Amino acid sequence: MAKLQPVQFSSAPGVILNGSLFLPEGPPRRTIALNGATGVPHGYYARFAAWLCEREQAVVMTYDYRDFGDSAGGSLRSSRATMAQWGAGDQSAAADFLLETYPELPFWVIGHSLGGLFVPFYAQAEKVQRVIAVASGPAHWTRHPLKFLPTVLFFWWIAGPLSTVLLGYTPGRRLGLGFDLPKGVFWQWRRWCLSMGFYRADWGGVLPQPRFEAVRCPVTLVSVSDDVMLPPKAVAQLQNFYPHAAVDHRTITPKSIGARQIGHIRVFSERNAAAWPAILAVG
Repeated sequence: MAKLQPVQFSSAPGVILNGSLFLPEGPPRRTIALNGATGVPHGYYARFAAWLCEREQAVVMTYDYRDFGDSAGGSLRSSRATMAQWGAGDQSAAADFLLETYPELPFWVIGHSLGGLFVPFYAQAEKVQRVIAVASGPAHWTRHPLKFLPTVLFFWWIAGPLSTVLLGYTPGRRLGLGFDLPKGVFWQWRRWCLSMGFYRADWGGVLPQPRFEAVRCPVTLVSVSDDVMLPPKAVAQLQNFYPHAAVDHRTITPKSIGARQIGHIRVFSERNAAAWPAILAVG
């Protein structure tokens, strides 16, 4: 059984992130950073992380991005966090922590949605030995199913901007996003999702220049057939962000795991645990 241990690490001067380490009973074979989706606290992944720890005999780390969840430090209205800081900053810091704490072990990244987008921005990207990106890709409103378009356009153009301006943060709980978000995260997320280039416009500015050539490990893209937020065709676009890697794309269907539905978030819920081996499978 996995042993649970609280963990803290620094992402930037004055920025401390909190999370959990799942430690196997015997000597670990590898380390895995489990990067969460936007608005999803790290505790949501605990069951999957414990299963992953036992299955892979791995040290697995979950954590919350700055000014969110267990890493929240003050008023959400005063937060200056951005999505670029969550991805290029906090995810890279999580990788650094595991690589420096366990330098002798192979290092993997498993990212959910936002968590699978930023490996080329990591300071030590060349040390990542496998990437598994689940329901992750450059979202754009044209890549959603037609039935979901009214919802997504209402969110990006009316509900999201109006509530964020009025409240000083994005009320994710009320808008069905999970948890509340810093306003800077919302505005940058909106900018990227309304641009066909996604975050390319910010390279070399608020985002550092990506080092595509550093990521040459196997990359597995996992899509979910009934995911309306990141449907398979959007996930497929992520292969363009890993041009030097060997990329495998597979799709999990509800029928394949005996479920009625899975969706964007619940692929990591315990009720859909039958999907977990498919996430790890080597194509």
